[in-house]
Amino acid sequence: MDGEEILFKKEGRVAYVIINREKSLNALNHRVITRFEEIFSELEHDDEVIVVVITGAGKKAFVAGADVKEIEEARDKRTELITKGQAILSKIRESSKVVIAAVNGFALGGGCELALACDIRIASENAKFGFPEAKLGLMAGYGGTQLLPRLLGVGRAKYLMFTGDMLTAAEAYQFGLVEKVCSSETLMEEVNTLARKISTNGPFALKACKRAINGGVELHLNEALRLELEEYDKVANSMDAEEGVTAFLEKRTPTFKGK
Repeated sequence: MDGEEILFKKEGRVAYVIINREKSLNALNHRVITRFEEIFSELEHDDEVIVVVITGAGKKAFVAGADVKEIEEARDKRTELITKGQAILSKIRESSKVVIAAVNGFALGGGCELALACDIRIASENAKFGFPEAKLGLMAGYGGTQLLPRLLGVGRAKYLMFTGDMLTAAEAYQFGLVEKVCSSETLMEEVNTLARKISTNGPFALKACKRAINGGVELHLNEALRLELEEYDKVANSMDAEEGVTAFLEKRTPTFKGK
């Protein structure tokens, strides 16, 4: 188990994906990216799992970036390498599951892009975020130049990418890059509590909420509102909605089927 670069486990309705390259500060390489693709493809067919937690082994790094040695060796195939990484992070972003990043330590470059691909980011106090690529004569290529300005605004995104400066966890929270900051000791406890809370809600509704939010931010408001109504119509006529309303009136815990 210790030799695996990605650890995967399921606990009830929550799945955990742990990048297990602690000696390399959990840097993303081809094998890790490929395993992510396999896991998230499998999860799309797993109706039991509602929430996925992504984290890095140890307390030094969530993911310190893409594997620079691998990028150096790729030479004229660098764009091909990065294209695959962008596609897999898009797969995570578009997953029907709620994906939470538990950020412990460095989340730099590709690591910050991985966190951006998640729905919710919870950071420990020792977390550091940044895009140092320009210092190496490179740029973000896993989606960072597009996702960061959508989350933080154009000015802040340019500031981070042009300078290569790192943000502390507190600064990342101020910027709106993370949703919550907690101590290193309580990070996974906080994330587990959040994951379990979300996993008790209606799966059909959660998927529709995610589709509406992700799709709506790219649209004109009137078009986005139409999208919301389309998703609402599906949810309102679902078995889960019927069960949820009935359970509320009967003062019992609903049993959702995800349909």
